[in-house]
Amino acid sequence: MAWAWDLFHIIRNWEVADRTPFTDLVKLVEKTVRSEYQRSPNRPIYLVGESLGGCLALAVAARNPDIDLVLILANPATSFSRSQLQLVTPLLEALPGSLSPALPNILSLTAGDPLRLVLDSVVKGLPLQNTARELIEDFTTFASSLPVLADILPKETLMWKLKMLKSASAYAGSRLYAIKAQTLILCSGNDQLLPSQQEGERLIQLLHNCDIRKFNDSGHFLFLQEGSIDLVTILKGTSYYRRGKYHDYVSDFVPPTPDEAKEVIESNSLINFVTSSVMLSTLEDGTIVKGLAGIPSEGPVLFVGYHMLLGLELVPLVSRIFMERNILVRGIAHPMMFMKRKNGRLPDISSFDTFRIMGAVPVAPSNLFKLLSSKSHVLLYPGGMREALHRKGEEYKLFWPEQSEFVRMAARFGAKIVPFGAVGEDDVGQVVVDYDDLVKVPYFKSEIESLTNEAKQLRTGSSGEVANQQVHMPGILPKVPGRFYYYFGKPIVTEGRKQELKDREKSQELYLEVKSEVENCIAYLKEKRESDPYRSILSRLLYQATHGLTSDIPTFEI
Repeated sequence: MAWAWDLFHIIRNWEVADRTPFTDLVKLVEKTVRSEYQRSPNRPIYLVGESLGGCLALAVAARNPDIDLVLILANPATSFSRSQLQLVTPLLEALPGSLSPALPNILSLTAGDPLRLVLDSVVKGLPLQNTARELIEDFTTFASSLPVLADILPKETLMWKLKMLKSASAYAGSRLYAIKAQTLILCSGNDQLLPSQQEGERLIQLLHNCDIRKFNDSGHFLFLQEGSIDLVTILKGTSYYRRGKYHDYVSDFVPPTPDEAKEVIESNSLINFVTSSVMLSTLEDGTIVKGLAGIPSEGPVLFVGYHMLLGLELVPLVSRIFMERNILVRGIAHPMMFMKRKNGRLPDISSFDTFRIMGAVPVAPSNLFKLLSSKSHVLLYPGGMREALHRKGEEYKLFWPEQSEFVRMAARFGAKIVPFGAVGEDDVGQVVVDYDDLVKVPYFKSEIESLTNEAKQLRTGSSGEVANQQVHMPGILPKVPGRFYYYFGKPIVTEGRKQELKDREKSQELYLEVKSEVENCIAYLKEKRESDPYRSILSRLLYQATHGLTSDIPTFEI
């Protein structure tokens, strides 16, 4: 992991011949933790534990509730009592010593019913040696199941390790109530040793401050398998990296590496391909050009524009600016992407991990302040959820607050305001069931009220349509995909206008100017797209069939 951590302890396996009791291991780790705490009492200490290491981390956290710990637990062994591993101990006790070299093969049977067949043989008094040998002959691909256990033979060592797991699981499980540490559970869906996903769901209910991430195709040894997960990327996506008591979405943000950004963009390649976005920008002299040359390279820059239905314009916008200009756009997003009640019904926040990797922050004046002060490129949608979840017939209609929300903040830091329009939602789908339709049905009305109350309320002091931020999912009729179009207007310079824009009337004038520019950008795109011969995906596919899949598809003349 190429990342400089402040404090980072990895709790993993220890020497084969080591017979240190679990409680002594806890004290050993605890001693190191307390030493680091004395050295830096205002910084978190990270404990990363896999399997048995997860029990160690939990035990240390339970004994030190006043120390700021962050636990990262991969398939913690607290579920040992509910696993098939506990059935291995009586098998090993009955196993002749001469079969020790075959132990890995026999243990591979813990994935299913063959182990029970062996145990049944013991109960019935059949020759265990013959039964085991017959079963072993069918397991020629053992290595993928338990590659590590072969390193901890002989039999006595393995038995001791299993007993250690049992005691560790009991010790940590009986002290979960005392744990206050921030905890992230990483659980595998293909764990053949422990019921890790079920255990993750159990722990998230029992621990005070806990999140979970699932890896459905991974096995027990999450950090060891081929193509293993990138722990640093996970911590970025879950916002678990912090330098102080609380995570700061600006100062604690670590920009994505080229590989991370590439993976995020490739995961959204379908929408980029289907929409084949056309992007226009405006140079300082007012010339409209194809591409993004008109976007200022140096921040602070504030992009202000229209939020398409379901925010469909976000992925192509952020992707293209990053790929073509190497500029990371920090989006101001709804808080539901960052927090969720433990038993809430809002979308799982894990679905928004990639947004956090790419720098999204919760909407808040303090976050906008910090971003602009750090000379970032910031993306702001004044219409918010009201635009993204608009009603039938409201395509491309702005729902902005009556009063300015961002002008004076931008002027304070001399930010350039870039108004932009985005068009194309009506070429991919049409709203056929909207909020007004849904609330007429008692069931859906109750569901909407429940979800809206669960989400953090924004603009509670506002009036008009912009205050209607009901959380719901409109019914959308898909269409044969068209094309997305973006037009970034001429940057509006606020540098040197700080005093002038402190005046409310002047600030309001600039606010209305920005809003008017966004509307003009939308109108321009709606008109020009009518002359695009490749507006339909069918014509674009035909063009690529004759010119190559990677060829740039033309559009209308400017």
